[in-house]
Amino acid sequence: MKKFAFVSDAAEREYKDLPVTIQDKFGKDLRRLQFGQNPELTIEHLNSIGAGVVELKVNGSPAFRCVYVAKYLDTIIVLHSFTKTTNGVDRKAMKIAEQRLKDLKAQLT
Repeated sequence: MKKFAFVSDAAEREYKDLPVTIQDKFGKDLRRLQFGQNPELTIEHLNSIGAGVVELKVNGSPAFRCVYVAKYLDTIIVLHSFTKTTNGVDRKAMKIAEQRLKDLKAQLT
């Protein structure tokens, strides 16, 4: 079983600020991932941010996203969670996830 962590206190706060029903959906899939199973939600691989970075999606109005990486320390690490309010790529959210991944890699070296 893989471990689970948030990359930072800010990442944990963002996740906990999501509606409880959304936290529940993301939480169930993050748990599946810990046990080596596939998520049930739609996913997108975000290779532009980094190898192994994946986005869980709950579509709707508004939509919600949870970006994680499972490549380091045998751990599922949540980088960023957010409410998606635009069509297309949320560049600000992607920049946050990318910076947090860079910070994580720096801590590991």
